[in-house]
Parts: sequence; C-alpha cells; structure tokens
Amino acid sequence: MELEERTDQLVSLTPSAAAKIRVLMEEDTDVSVLRVAIEGGGCSGFQYGLGFDRGAQEGDHEFEIEGVKVVVDPFSAPYLKGATVDYLETIQESGFKIDNPNAVSSCGCGHSFQVEEGEAPAEGAHGCGSGCSH
Repeated sequence: MELEERTDQLVSLTPSAAAKIRVLMEEDTDVSVLRVAIEGGGCSGFQYGLGFDRGAQEGDHEFEIEGVKVVVDPFSAPYLKGATVDYLETIQESGFKIDNPNAVSSCGCGHSFQVEEGEAPAEGAHGCGSGCSH
C-alpha cells in the first residue's frame, strides 16, 4: 500500500510532535513507523498507546504526516478519528499529549479516557482517583 500525504488522516501530528518523533526514530534504526492505538484499561476505560514499530500490520490504516509514517490498527481507528498528537516541552513537564474529540471524559492525568457508547458517562467518570499511574 502506497503512503499518501493527506490532510484527512485519522490522526494528525503537530509540527512539534512530528519533529520530536523524527528525532526519536533516527535514534532507533529498527523502527520505521509511529503506531497510535488505544488499549483497554486506565481509570477512565481506555488508554492511549503511542510507540514505534517496524512496520504496518495487516489491516492497519497507513499514512504519512510531515515525514512521519503513521499506522493505526482497525480497532483503534474509530476511537482516534480526528485526534491530534502534540509534543509539549515546558518548565514543568514534557511529553506527548493526545487531543481526542471522541473522548467524553478523561482521567486527570490525561493518559486514559472514555468515549460515549450511546449514553452519557457515569457521574464522576472523569476523575483520576488512585488508579492512575504515569
């Protein structure tokens, strides 16, 4: 499958995220793609998975953004449609942050989230509680 540079990808990268990802990928010659996924778990229901992989798996959505090859598995795709990966570097913290328009509530630390499944989230579902770990 040929990768396309498009503006309607499932997931987008900010310029700062793309720059940081390119630097990290240059440090590890065994990887060739950024994998963005969701996983069950976390104190709000789902948690984000962001990591490097050697290549796409069968069924993955593949696209390229600012020189970064990105893959999203078919299970994660509907939950990540329209999400933006950003990289923040401040005095207080640095790291990747995902802005996901599909999340109806998030853990206080932003590492897990909940999506609407036909009804509103339970009261207090956006709290982090003691189940959140970084």
